Amino acid sequence: MNSKKPSVLVCVTGQYDCDRLIKAGYEKAKDKGYLLHVLCVHTPVSNVGLMSEEIEYLYQTSKDLGADMTITFSDNAPSCAADFSKKINAKLLVTGMPDNRPNGFVITLHELLPKLQIITVTKKNECLTFSLEDKGIDYA
Repeated sequence: MNSKKPSVLVCVTGQYDCDRLIKAGYEKAKDKGYLLHVLCVHTPVSNVGLMSEEIEYLYQTSKDLGADMTITFSDNAPSCAADFSKKINAKLLVTGMPDNRPNGFVITLHELLPKLQIITVTKKNECLTFSLEDKGIDYA
């Protein structure tokens, strides 16, 4: 997994509509000639079976687009994603954005990895670049 080739990392939750994030990440990776990785950081749960259908769907979507999907359990998703980003030489991260507004995950991740470009994908499939400098977002 310690790849020297640049990568796009897509961070997903265990929800069906995260397929839009994987597809957006695929397009970005294809355009740049990067590898594609998908990461699902989930809070520790006692019954993983409750999320198995959604995870299987996202795994299959990732596989169909040539991406590896890693699932990990942690109470600190931004830190986990930052560590994983470094391992795979991520140059771009794609994640969702609830209700067209940045969330704590995106802000914390950007603080941990200020040089990593973060693209957020809205529910309407708009790709936005998150910028910590102006505390806002710009269309990518």
